[in-house]
Amino acid sequence: MVATVLRLRYRILGNTLARRPWQLVGFCFGILWAISILGVTISSLIATALFQGLDVARAFAVVGGSALLLGWVLGPVLVTGMDTTVDAEKLAPFPLSTRQIMTALTATGVTGIPGIATSIATLATLALWVRWPLAAVIAVPCVALAVLTCVVASRLVSALSTGLGGNRRGRELIGTVVLVLLIMAGPIVTGTLALFTSTRNIGERFQQIADVLGWTPIGAAWAVPADVASGAWGLATLRFLLAVATLGVLWWLWARALHGATTAPRQRTVRVARRGALGLFGRMPTGGIGATWARALTAWLRDPRYLRQLLVVPLFPLLFAFTGGIHGFTFAASAVLVAFVLCLAGYTDVSYDGTAFASVLSTGIRGRDDRLGRALGAATIGIPLVVLVAIVTTTIGGKTQHLPGILGASLGLVLGGYGVSAVSSALIVTPVAAPGDSPFKSVPGQTFLTGLLVFVVMGACAVIGVPAAVFAIIGLVTGAAVWGWVSLAVGIVVGGGAAALGVWLGGRTLDRTGPDLLQRIKAFPTT
Repeated sequence: MVATVLRLRYRILGNTLARRPWQLVGFCFGILWAISILGVTISSLIATALFQGLDVARAFAVVGGSALLLGWVLGPVLVTGMDTTVDAEKLAPFPLSTRQIMTALTATGVTGIPGIATSIATLATLALWVRWPLAAVIAVPCVALAVLTCVVASRLVSALSTGLGGNRRGRELIGTVVLVLLIMAGPIVTGTLALFTSTRNIGERFQQIADVLGWTPIGAAWAVPADVASGAWGLATLRFLLAVATLGVLWWLWARALHGATTAPRQRTVRVARRGALGLFGRMPTGGIGATWARALTAWLRDPRYLRQLLVVPLFPLLFAFTGGIHGFTFAASAVLVAFVLCLAGYTDVSYDGTAFASVLSTGIRGRDDRLGRALGAATIGIPLVVLVAIVTTTIGGKTQHLPGILGASLGLVLGGYGVSAVSSALIVTPVAAPGDSPFKSVPGQTFLTGLLVFVVMGACAVIGVPAAVFAIIGLVTGAAVWGWVSLAVGIVVGGGAAALGVWLGGRTLDRTGPDLLQRIKAFPTT
C-alpha cells in the first residue's frame, strides 16, 4: 500500500514538472538549496567532531536538532506551504484505515526533498560520536526517532489546520490561530531562552540552552548519545523515554485529527440574512466606486485570506519587542515594516475574486472605478492600522519626537503601494488559496516565475517610498524635528500622487486586460 502511494506521488510530481517548466526550475533550485545546506551542515559536524569535546558536541546536536524540528513545523508555513500532492483528504475515499493513511503520509514525508535532506543531515550527526563507539550505536535509533518526530509533527500541524473536518468557519479559525502561534513561536522561544543566559560567552550560552532543550520534547532525543558517552545511563534512559513519549503523543493527536478530517463530512454553513439587510452595500455610496468599495471592505473584514495578511500588524511590534526591547528604534519604527507588507497585500487581488470576476466584468464597470474602489477598501483598513501602530509604538518606546518621520515613511509606502497594486493587479493573476482552504496548504499552479513577480512589485513600492524615508532618516540623524514634518508631507504628497496615478493607469489597463485575466483565472488548476 505504501509503495503504491509513493509511486503515485512521484508520478504526479513528474507529470506536474513536465507540464510546468518554471515549476521545474523552482524544483531544481530547491534541490540545490538542500545540497548547499547539507554541505555546510556536514562540514560543521566533521569539524566539531575533530576539534571539539563532548560538551560542544552535545550543544551542537541538541540545539541543531531542536532547530530542525521547529524548521519542519514553521518552514513549510512561512516559505511555500505544506506539500498536498498526497494528503489525508485525497486518500480518504480509498479503503484504507487511519493507521494505513498515517503510514503512507509519513512515508511520503520522509521520501520528499526535505525528508531526504533531513535524513542525510541527521545520519551525519553520527560523526559527533565516533570517539565514543557505544554512543554512536545508540545514536542510530535516536536519529530515526528524531526524523519521525519531525515528519509527524509537521503532518499534525497540517491536519489541525483543516479544522478536524468541521465547518468552513471552524477550519478557517483553527488554521489562523495555529498560524499565529507558529509565527510567534520563534520570538517567544528566543526571548524565553535568553532569560536562562546571563553570560556573554557564546559557547557557554549554547551549552546552557542545550541543557534546557535536552529536557524538552524537541531536544530530548538528541541529548541521549551525549549522556551515553558521559556514562550517565539513567539520564539517557529518561530522555529516550521522553522522546518516545513525544512521538507517541504526536501520533495519537494526529490520528484523532485525521479521524475527524477524513470521516466527518464538511458541513456547509447556512445563514439567513434579514430581509433588506445589505450590509456595507447599504452604507457606501451608490455606483461602481461605492459598490466596489463595499465589496473590497467586506473581503478585508470577513475573508480569512485577507485577514491573515493583517497578522503582521501586531506581530512586527511583538517581534521587535522580544528581540530589541521596547526602547529600541526598531520597535518604534515597526509601522514602516507594517506599511511595507500591507502595501503588497493587494498586488494580485483580482486572483481572490476567482471566476466570480466574471460578474465584475458583466456589470460593465469602468476600470478606473474598480481600481479606486479596491484601493479605498484596502485603505479603509490599512491606513488607520499603520497610523495606530506608529502612535502606539512611538509612545510606548518614548520616541514620540520621531512620530512625524515614521508616519511619513509609512504613509509614503502604503499609499504608493496602493498605486502599484492598482496597476499590478490589472496585469498579474496568480493561483491563490480557495475560500476555506488551510493556510498551510500549497496552492496548485504556483511557479517560480510567479514568486519572482512579488519582488518586482516590492521594488516598485520601495522606490516610491524612498523620498519620504530619506527625509525621515535625515531627521533621525540630525535630530531636527522639521525633517520629520517634511517627511510626512512628502510621504502624503508623493504616495498620494502615486496612488492617483496608479488608479488611472490601472483602470486603463484593466479595461484592456479584463477578459484575458478571467481566461487565465479559469485556466488555473484546481487540484
